[in-house]
Amino acid sequence: MTAILPFKISVLVFIKDLSGRQLLIRRRKAPNKDCWSPVGGKLEMALGESPFECAVRETGEETGLGVATTDLHLFGMISERGYEGGGHWLMFLFNCHKPLEALPQEIDEGHFGLFARSEIDALALPPTDRVLVWPVYDEHRDGFIAYRADCSLAAANPAAPVAMIVEETLRTAGK
Repeated sequence: MTAILPFKISVLVFIKDLSGRQLLIRRRKAPNKDCWSPVGGKLEMALGESPFECAVRETGEETGLGVATTDLHLFGMISERGYEGGGHWLMFLFNCHKPLEALPQEIDEGHFGLFARSEIDALALPPTDRVLVWPVYDEHRDGFIAYRADCSLAAANPAAPVAMIVEETLRTAGK
């Protein structure tokens, strides 16, 4: 019998500074403890918060950057089954068009760093982000992709491959 795991809904927000470097947080807490990740967090589902509202709130809370929904482009939606063996995640991925002017101060969640995209793959990243997040950002940040992945095998065996199943893509003109 398959264990029933909680389903969590969250956002990741990809923010760059004026020089084009990506803002990442080195997380102190699970999920992704001790790894570098874009900012984000869980939706306030009891309040009926939308993914865009959550992205605006989390960006402000974590970085101090005031953004509006018009500053955000939803470029991805991923359903991860069995992430780290502890639950299922539905994540909305946003590209923020408003640049960050300064590195945010450290928060309870972790400390921040700014990285050129070419530096990110060498960082301590969550293993699934190498397959499911950064390649998608590279290819779809100006378009849209909906996809899913079964992470349950990787939870038992970190060397197990995580397959990504694309359900829909939309590309911008010229791509």
